[in-house]
Amino acid sequence: MSFELPKLDYAYDALEPAIDARTMEIHHTKHHQAYTTKLNEGLAGTSFENKPIEEVLKNLSELPEAKRQGIRNNGGGFYNHSLFWRILAPESEMTAAGPQGELAEGIKSACGSIDDFKTTFEAKGAGQFGSGWAWLVLSSDGALKVTSTPNQDNPLMATVAPEEQGTPILGVDVWEHAYYLHYQNRRPDYLKAFWSVVNWDRVSENLDRAKKGESILC
Repeated sequence: MSFELPKLDYAYDALEPAIDARTMEIHHTKHHQAYTTKLNEGLAGTSFENKPIEEVLKNLSELPEAKRQGIRNNGGGFYNHSLFWRILAPESEMTAAGPQGELAEGIKSACGSIDDFKTTFEAKGAGQFGSGWAWLVLSSDGALKVTSTPNQDNPLMATVAPEEQGTPILGVDVWEHAYYLHYQNRRPDYLKAFWSVVNWDRVSENLDRAKKGESILC
């Protein structure tokens, strides 16, 4: 079984003006495709070749040392982008409504309010030095928390700091390739625009799956 580049639920121009069509096309067909191809090449011949991506990321220490860093980079890139596409949607009443139900209550418990959560999340993304991701994760104690990771690291990995670990249910890519064509060096503007295209129904679904221990990429 080889991992495949996931198809998007929307056209490349569907997220404009928040994310422009050219960025989406390059990001999906070039960057994500490259991570997918290199992940499959790295896993070939290992005992993890046919394992779910979550199992690969959680058990990096069991991979051959010569392949470990490459699989960490490309496996994280594959997973992170797969989640990212799934939590995006064209602007609509649903994206404008914001978090609802259990998701909203969990965010308020963790951050005080939805607005405070967005401020904290944006600060994590803007403050990530160089390339990386900002996340909303379900931690092992059942609470939500905002974290960030460098490069293509992922909160599922035991290699990231314990305070950053958990099951990601929402993530935003802050590598320059995710925003530079439209926003140049204005990462904070990109992060503010991000909220207008978040599929909150999908994030709620991710939370439910995470609590059940199910894959959120299904």
